[in-house]
Amino acid sequence: MSRFSGVLQLTDLDDFITPSQECIKPVEINKSKSSGTGSKIKIQEDGAYFQIDEDGSSQRLEKVEITLADCLACSGCITSAESVLVTQQSQEELLRVFEENKKMKLENKIDQLMFIVVSVSIQPILSLAFKYNMTPNDCAAKLATYFKMLGADMVLDMTIAEDFCLIEAQREFIRRFTTENCDGASNNLPMLASSCPGWVCYAEKTHGSYILPYISSTKSPQQIMGSLVKHWLGHNKSIYHVTVMPCYDKKLEAYREDFVAEDTKSRDVDCVITAIELEQMFKTANISLELLENSTFSRPWLADEDNGESPRLHSHIGSGSGGYSDYIFIKSAKELFGISCDQIEYKPLRNPDFKEAVLEKDGKILLKFAIANGFRNIQNLMQKLKRKKSQYHYVEVMACPAGCLNGGAQVRPREDVSTKEMILTLEEMYRNLPKTSPDDSKLVKHLYENWLGGQDSDKSNVVLHTKYHAVEKASSALNIKW
Repeated sequence: MSRFSGVLQLTDLDDFITPSQECIKPVEINKSKSSGTGSKIKIQEDGAYFQIDEDGSSQRLEKVEITLADCLACSGCITSAESVLVTQQSQEELLRVFEENKKMKLENKIDQLMFIVVSVSIQPILSLAFKYNMTPNDCAAKLATYFKMLGADMVLDMTIAEDFCLIEAQREFIRRFTTENCDGASNNLPMLASSCPGWVCYAEKTHGSYILPYISSTKSPQQIMGSLVKHWLGHNKSIYHVTVMPCYDKKLEAYREDFVAEDTKSRDVDCVITAIELEQMFKTANISLELLENSTFSRPWLADEDNGESPRLHSHIGSGSGGYSDYIFIKSAKELFGISCDQIEYKPLRNPDFKEAVLEKDGKILLKFAIANGFRNIQNLMQKLKRKKSQYHYVEVMACPAGCLNGGAQVRPREDVSTKEMILTLEEMYRNLPKTSPDDSKLVKHLYENWLGGQDSDKSNVVLHTKYHAVEKASSALNIKW
């Protein structure tokens, strides 16, 4: 029987979102000093903590408030922000910002206005389209209307950021592969995908410095979009940037100190809202998404081109998580070995969420890629790496079973539909969207030259890449939910 890490022994391996631990910080309570040594802590029926001193007097103890930064710095759990008191990334905070901005406009306080930009990723659009029985393009157009009703100045799709992420990840893979094969140096293969913050957070807290060198340094699409909005589109504007994402862990990612501008202390992404939170917002406001009029997405990336157009969603070849494995495999096969392979055949291994693809020539394996979704498969991959038995060159790693289309903050299926049926439908919706390739994007080429100074520039490496940090494990017995 395999030996799992202490964290995983306390955690449901099938679901990274549902924790079986409680955050340890709210029980780290500073008691008031007393002259005796017999003070006790009593827990009332309502969950309140009281300190009872020897003389019979009592004092109510305040619960500790925690932030997303606390979560990232703590190894007491590996869960998302779902189970903690988070105010910076809530729907209430988002609505407060919109209302505050409307108030500034009414009072003509132009200098205090924020320019609110909403970036919407493809997975929550498909989730909401399924929920409300709409086409993906209609759902995107109605979401644009909804955010503009709230007060958004721009609503954007994230295809451009996804394109940048795929290109940079593929270029990084080529660098690692060619260096290792040319001079025998170890360049940390397999390269592991870095776009899933749940997986990255787990790696930082559980495996630390051993695993981190394997993880791609390329930023996720959310954070690349944050850089685009704040540092290219934003210029001197005071921008409040909102992203719509399929999982709660994206809130943690947005709050990483790595994604804060040193000069302005502004975060690249100020607030992350999810599909399931949007559904709650519709219900609270008594809004029927399907009855809203269609609106447009903005296209502000080229000079003087901020007029909108009706959403025309695209997908990438490969998985609904973004197609990282497929794109890198196809491009690398051509660039490294001159072999064209438009379609990749994956072989399922222990389960459908762990599958591999192999490029062979004359009986020799040239490339071996895998897709590993869910923490059971991730744990198996980690064990192989530690035993030096992994033969993969690249692995697309996602924390959620079935990947991002099944993100923990996607809307729940209708009563007449099972979760499995819903995921299959979402995957079909994704596959049926028109395919786009980053290599064909004139906009990507324009931004590389005019924003980043070229693909190989120092600015490109700084803006599109990041670093990871091992988190020292907590040894306190308070980690355990008794």
